[in-house]
Amino acid sequence: MTFKILRYKPGHIDPPRFQEFNIEVDPNTSVLDALEKIRLEQDKTLMYRHSCHHSSCGTCACKINGTERLTCITKIQELEGHTITLTPLEGFEPIGDLVVDTTRFYEDLSENWHYLKRAENVKSAVLPAGVHHFTRFENCIECGACVSACPVTDKNASFLGPAVLSALHCELEKSPEKEKDLVALAAGNRGEHLCERALNCSRVCPTGVYPARHIADLRRLIEKKNLQSG
Repeated sequence: MTFKILRYKPGHIDPPRFQEFNIEVDPNTSVLDALEKIRLEQDKTLMYRHSCHHSSCGTCACKINGTERLTCITKIQELEGHTITLTPLEGFEPIGDLVVDTTRFYEDLSENWHYLKRAENVKSAVLPAGVHHFTRFENCIECGACVSACPVTDKNASFLGPAVLSALHCELEKSPEKEKDLVALAAGNRGEHLCERALNCSRVCPTGVYPARHIADLRRLIEKKNLQSG
């Protein structure tokens, strides 16, 4: 397989340019496995992020053949052709090669929002003594794929973005006492009204968060409250 990777190193590989690497892979090899092989055997300066290797951390997200995906769970056999093109996520400042600065992604995610939710599909499970229900993490793994795929974030950096609006909507369901402030944020100048309903965010989300659905629910709630106040 040929891997065509956009390389960038400030002051060294600048402006960015593509570099090709040819390696032998098994059909079950993941794109992340291939990146590891390239770094270990051909170019130790290749930059990319990874951690869990099983789609739990979201750090390895990039664009694979033009689509935002996680390299750790994308198998070579899923991709067409003999050339795989890798580029960094859009809408973030590049740091080097496939690595981007995701600081802006977290700036609008409040530390006071809850990351846990009541677990589903465990009604038949026997609860341990003293435990009233199981909890689990939210589906969002904060990979940034939805932000990269969103046509608005590239044009309007002030947009809260699909991940933040999804988290806001989840927080609204868990903390109804915060409704006034959360709805005001969603309805503000940086909120849901900027969404163009492209649905790209839901298409690329690797964990089924479906941000577009959360944004649509926020829109209906805001419209309802505007009608009531009017």
